[in-house]
Amino acid sequence: MLQNERKIIVLADAQAIAENAAERLLARLAQASGPAAICLTGGSSPQQLYQLLAREPCRSALPWDRVHWFVGDDRFVPPNHVLSNMGMARRLFLDHVNAPRENIHPIATTLATPDAAARSYEADLKRFYGRDRLDPARPLFEVVLMGLGPDGHTASLFPHAPALREGKRWVVGVDQAGCEPFVPRVTLTFPALASTREMLFLVDGKEKREILARVLAGNDLPASRAQSDGKLTWLIDRAAAPESRHAP
Repeated sequence: MLQNERKIIVLADAQAIAENAAERLLARLAQASGPAAICLTGGSSPQQLYQLLAREPCRSALPWDRVHWFVGDDRFVPPNHVLSNMGMARRLFLDHVNAPRENIHPIATTLATPDAAARSYEADLKRFYGRDRLDPARPLFEVVLMGLGPDGHTASLFPHAPALREGKRWVVGVDQAGCEPFVPRVTLTFPALASTREMLFLVDGKEKREILARVLAGNDLPASRAQSDGKLTWLIDRAAAPESRHAP
């Protein structure tokens, strides 16, 4: 597959998406030697995947001691807040498995501002990566999980936002969210998200069909701009799939 060539896989439902994503994630980790990073996402789409990772057989198959868990974006709320993306991941699987605490990397939303949290998180990512510049031949992440918002945003990269044009910083603060919940955010930028062996979009539900059709048609939306230094895979269910993409 050529770099940034998009592969679209239509599956039966959200559970099938979760199972397929889990298989891909486990395969990537099996191929990695030494510490490996996974970039998590928020929203409803990854929740069944997270629950799978906490149960057998995934639980025993995951090399918890060498996997580091980051997050592509988070709301600027306390860590235990219901709106926290990393908080959701912890509640659904990270707090129920043998993941070492030092391998879980939340965004420091207790700092004074989203920008301060962004700079702290960028420093954390660079410490893990071991260098200050991203090398396409040596991806930061094994897998980056992505979602699709109702306005075409992904991570906390919203339409028309300055963050879409950021080419140097790995992480930025977002003072104003483009859709609900209207709380400040911290998000990885496109260059940091692209530094992965596989980017996995998880999209399910009929309410996503219209915006997904626009993204797949190439409309200028944030999710359309997402690229990967490795593979770029969209896992979508039949309810979300535009008519032309329905599985037979």
